[in-house]
Amino acid sequence: MFDIGFPELLLISVVALVVIGPDRLPETIRSIMLWLGRIKRSFANIKTEIEQEIGADEIRAQLHNESVLKDLGETKEQIQSALNSAENSISDVKHAIKPQNIAGSMLDTSSQEAIQKPTGTDPTTTTDTPEHDLKDTPTESDPSNTISEQNSDKPKQSEPS
Repeated sequence: MFDIGFPELLLISVVALVVIGPDRLPETIRSIMLWLGRIKRSFANIKTEIEQEIGADEIRAQLHNESVLKDLGETKEQIQSALNSAENSISDVKHAIKPQNIAGSMLDTSSQEAIQKPTGTDPTTTTDTPEHDLKDTPTESDPSNTISEQNSDKPKQSEPS
C-alpha cells in the first residue's frame, strides 16, 4: 500500500528522535506497536465474521467438491473410452474367429486336398488307415472286443509285500 523503503524509514526515525527525544522514544515505539497489533487483530476478527456471515468456508468446500467431481468425471470418461476400445477389439476378434469362418476355412483346405489327390484312387475307400489297424480297434457292434475284456485278458500282477 505505502511504498516505504529503507531511506524513508531512516528519515522518519531521525525526525521522531529529534521531536520526541531519546527519553520517551522507546515508550512511544512500544505504544505504537501495541496499537498496530490491536488494529491487526480487529481486522482479522472482522474478516472472520464476514466469512462466517457469507459462508465462505462452505463456498470453498463446494468449489473443492466441484473440482474433485470434475476430475472424477474426466477419469470416468477416460476409463469409458478405454473400455469401449477394448470391447471393440474383443468383438473384432470374435468376428474373426466365428465358427462359420473356421468351418469355411476348413472347407477351403479340404477342397484343396481333394483337388490335389490323384484321381486313380478307389472311391470305396474313404480313409487312409491300414486294414490291420482297423482290426485292433474296438467297435460298438462287436461286444467281444471291449476295453474291459481286453484288460481282463492280461494277467494280473501281484504287488510285492
